[in-house]
Amino acid sequence: MLPTSNMVPMAEYDDDIAVKDLGEGRFAADLLGEWTVGGGLNGGYLLGVIGNAIRELIPAKPDPITISAFYLGPGRPGPAEVHTEIKRDGGSLAVVAADLVQEGEKRISVLATYADRSRIDGEVRTTAIEPVLPPLEECVSTHAMGPAMLEIAPMYRKFELRFPPNRVGWAQGEPSGEGVIEAWFRFRDDRPTDAFSLITIADLLPPVAFDLGLPGWSPTLELTVHVRGVPAPGWLKVRHATRNLAGGMFEEDCEIWDSAGRLVAQSRQLARTPRA
Repeated sequence: MLPTSNMVPMAEYDDDIAVKDLGEGRFAADLLGEWTVGGGLNGGYLLGVIGNAIRELIPAKPDPITISAFYLGPGRPGPAEVHTEIKRDGGSLAVVAADLVQEGEKRISVLATYADRSRIDGEVRTTAIEPVLPPLEECVSTHAMGPAMLEIAPMYRKFELRFPPNRVGWAQGEPSGEGVIEAWFRFRDDRPTDAFSLITIADLLPPVAFDLGLPGWSPTLELTVHVRGVPAPGWLKVRHATRNLAGGMFEEDCEIWDSAGRLVAQSRQLARTPRA
């Protein structure tokens, strides 16, 4: 039987995205420097903090269906607040707007649709093709890629990625030029990957522009994640690809597949061409 529940044991990720209800739709958060990558905090982590505040606001509909975020400025480690507003809450869906505010400035603005997924899951059809990755033991782990990567991106201590040997040229100064990065994924503390965590996982691979020979920080302008199902237990397959770089920007399309071979999430983001 495929999973329908979104409940998982509390773990490090859940502690890191924790919020405190301040009343009147406002939530306090402590943004952790452990989720830094390149020039700021990872956008997927910040989306998890905002998404968790929305989940606290509407507990009867705890599951993100789609969430779109506009990144107005980089998040920094330290105190922050999430300001939420219910736009619609009726029937099976709720729509909520939210802003991540830090030092009196909006850093991210979000519009999201939430539901109780156990009440809406149904037939699944897809023409998408699951990526074929080598066995885990044949892949290259982020844990083996040396201290330099952890210095640039401390967040890689939170989870593990395992890259196919033919897909790590970007890390060795030999990018393929295809604009594709793919890997196996799991949380380092073996926290199960539930439907909620997919909104963070969709933004955890290195920027796909690395495979175009463009290393550096790639600030996200907009990110939309569609959560399509609850993952089966086990490692996830995550694939990022781009088809177009123009005007100093590129798109990054993500697919996340579970251990049962199901497409459980999709996302697209628009990002700036990497800065050195």
